[in-house]
Amino acid sequence: MSGSGGRTRYGARRQLLPDLELALQNLSSRKLRSFLTMLGMIFGVGAVVSMLSIGAGAQQQVLAFIEQLGVKNLIVEAKELTTSEELVQIRRLSPGLSFKDLRVINANVGDVQLSSARKRFTPTSLLPKPRLDMPAVHGVGPDYEDIAGLRVVAGRFFSSEDNELMAPVCVLGEGAKANLFPQREAVGEMIKIHEQWMRVIGVLGPRLNAQNDLSGLKKEDLNNLIYVPINTVIYRLEDNRNRLADEIDGLYLQVGRKADVGIVAETIRGILDTSHRNAADYSLIIPAELLAEQKRTQRIFEMVMVAIASISLLVGGIGIMNIMLATILERTHEIGVRRAVGARKRDVLSQFLVEAVLISFVGGLLGVGCGFGLSRLVALMAGWSTIVTMNSILLAFLVSVSVGLVFGIYPAAKAARLDPVEALRHE
Repeated sequence: MSGSGGRTRYGARRQLLPDLELALQNLSSRKLRSFLTMLGMIFGVGAVVSMLSIGAGAQQQVLAFIEQLGVKNLIVEAKELTTSEELVQIRRLSPGLSFKDLRVINANVGDVQLSSARKRFTPTSLLPKPRLDMPAVHGVGPDYEDIAGLRVVAGRFFSSEDNELMAPVCVLGEGAKANLFPQREAVGEMIKIHEQWMRVIGVLGPRLNAQNDLSGLKKEDLNNLIYVPINTVIYRLEDNRNRLADEIDGLYLQVGRKADVGIVAETIRGILDTSHRNAADYSLIIPAELLAEQKRTQRIFEMVMVAIASISLLVGGIGIMNIMLATILERTHEIGVRRAVGARKRDVLSQFLVEAVLISFVGGLLGVGCGFGLSRLVALMAGWSTIVTMNSILLAFLVSVSVGLVFGIYPAAKAARLDPVEALRHE
């Protein structure tokens, strides 16, 4: 039985080559019709590839930004209040985010390994005068360099000693350096924030920016920043006349590798809710949860895009079926001759099925090229990031071939069922 099955498979392979050769001859003899039939496949595959590439590019930027935040980090942001009445009402319950909160967290949550407070503001005066937008000042602790994954490309980041001594030093983000010192090295230069002169001791490498506000995180240019020791900001630069303002406006915390970020986050939330009397004047951002949520959103988006673009492939499949049915009418006499000289029903079925699959196969190849070109065009014209992934190419290509196979079965079966005598009489 196994020998008989082997001979059957070998015979099928031998038969496939003549069928493929015949299909190529028939399609090349009707070039315009064949191309028009392929258009549905070309546009369908191109739509799948280009839409998935646009979605993948947008999602990659978001995912990369969240990963930059640190999947082992926790970020506490003070709530920005829009009116003084709302601020007064909140202060009746809560003193706001403060260094005391940071000390309590460090004392009671052993899984927190690194921590930094943050105080930020936008200067009203700065020398040298910025060429573009005014850089924001972030007062942070020395641990912030490791927590945020900052990369120093020139000079150094400030130390614990700089912070304790309230040293008048600063580190420039890539954008701030280009904004203030476009034509020369910045390390060693002096800048004046309000009335305080400060020495530049370091310059950072580029960082990714969020395209919009992300779950409680304020949108800002992370490259156009000036980092200053937080004690220097509070005691040398800050205007302390607004007693209702938060002492600090952010906390950055990094937990150990083996710690469960979710459990640590709930512990910190409980500590802050107690000290702030449930005033809801802060938000706790968990980048690990944001990352998981964005990945789920990406999968859903991909499925929706594939479903929408697959409509074009179905339309292309219907076009293949219509053309194949019309081809059978034109080639009825040819089918009768083949049957008369000994061709079996399955030989005729195979011939027309190979033609249908070949149309979708070539259309799929051209569609992949079309999709790649469309994604590049969108990237150039709209300035969007697009990524053509191998998964999107394989998915679109396999679907197109499958559509050709499915929609080619009925015309092929109809051709195989033709009566040889009646087919020979057909003109």
